Amino acid sequence: MPRSLCRPAAPAVTRRPSLITVAVAAGLLGGLVPVLLPAAGPVASAGSAAAASAGSALPDRDWLWPVEGPRTVVAPFRAPVHDYGPGHRGMDVAAAGAVRAPASGAIAFRGTVVDRPLLTIDHGNGLVTTLEPVQSDLDAGTAVRRGDRIATLASGGHTPPGALHIGVRWNGAYINPMLLFGGVPRAVLLPCGSDGC
Repeated sequence: MPRSLCRPAAPAVTRRPSLITVAVAAGLLGGLVPVLLPAAGPVASAGSAAAASAGSALPDRDWLWPVEGPRTVVAPFRAPVHDYGPGHRGMDVAAAGAVRAPASGAIAFRGTVVDRPLLTIDHGNGLVTTLEPVQSDLDAGTAVRRGDRIATLASGGHTPPGALHIGVRWNGAYINPMLLFGGVPRAVLLPCGSDGC
């Protein structure tokens, strides 16, 4: 038999769902992309996957809710398919009055962006939180501890009245803040067969 016809069988290939498949599943399941991606890192978008996960787990998951009282999510996190795609890169929670630091860190920015008064905290370990709309007297560089009252709820921007937008970036990529507050159940994708899904 000619040598070209004697080839060993190709090894079996294990396929992971593509980001497009995951994005479609996320749309059908209400935006659960961060918990549907591999456990190496809950990321927001395809372009940011490597930057956010880097093969490691989130460094801190014991965050304090920045609002007191009942916690009602008005608008959940919805990950975009890519860095510039539509989505909701944070979550909006019902709020009134004082806003607390969810974790210790230092104020990185206080000011107005477009029409939104906001406050950004650098927690170290690649984690940065932005809270909006809020009014605060704290200056950049001020150290804050978990639970400190750092601002009061204001108005402006895309957040509905009576709600606080919480955005969290991990190594530059937006992640679902609920991962830090312990409120995201693990979802499992089932394989699609030859008959479809």
